[in-house]
Amino acid sequence: MTVGSDLQPPILGKVYLVGAGPGDPGLLTLKGKTLLEMADVVIHDALISPAILSMINPQAERINAGKRRGKHSLIQADTTQLLIEKAKMQAIVVRLKGGDPFMFGRGGEEMIDLVQAGVPVEVVPGITSGIAAPAYAGIPVTHRDYSSSVTFVTGHESAGKYRPQVNWSAIAHGSETLVIYMGLHNLSYILDQLQAAGKSAETAIALVHWGTTPQQQVLVGTFGTILEQMATAQLQTPAIAVIGNVVNLHGILALASS
Repeated sequence: MTVGSDLQPPILGKVYLVGAGPGDPGLLTLKGKTLLEMADVVIHDALISPAILSMINPQAERINAGKRRGKHSLIQADTTQLLIEKAKMQAIVVRLKGGDPFMFGRGGEEMIDLVQAGVPVEVVPGITSGIAAPAYAGIPVTHRDYSSSVTFVTGHESAGKYRPQVNWSAIAHGSETLVIYMGLHNLSYILDQLQAAGKSAETAIALVHWGTTPQQQVLVGTFGTILEQMATAQLQTPAIAVIGNVVNLHGILALASS
């Protein structure tokens, strides 16, 4: 009896979903650095800093699976399938993701697919830009005198789509600090929604561009001024938006860290 050629090869290796942090290579975890140095394959996102990529084992295969707005090196399904295939051939497969894999990084989706495919997988958390970028800008997302609650939300939705997943009306008053990821392109729409829910045009907002890197740029204003400031500065992605009274601490704390 001939064994069928369609039998799947056994899984040899393990996939590690590693968070690269927000950009500053010093914020990469020790465990993440060790895995990069030991990796056989590294499949990485687009916004990983060159300094972190330089830590990868020189003998490792490198694959750019990065996604930028309108420019995808690999679609998500292809990325997951690639991880599965590499785990059949190599012992240590690192999926290197910006920030934290489980914070708007689709790490949860990838992990589910890998588990369902029978691939051993482990997540290595990273420092998320929603905390680190404001911190480097002198903005604590919580403070006993300013904010006892914070909400992290994605702004990467199409303005005017039939059924938005983000309920901006509820979020407007859900916590004292609001941190928005990937919201630059839809910022006008988001601010309109928050103001329609009762937020004042005088509400403080900061935009942190390329947070924690030497290219970091910070704009501080209000709902009524920030769009004009953004246009004047020609601010581009990636950027984190921080909304709330904690933004007013920027003028004090940013001086101490500069």
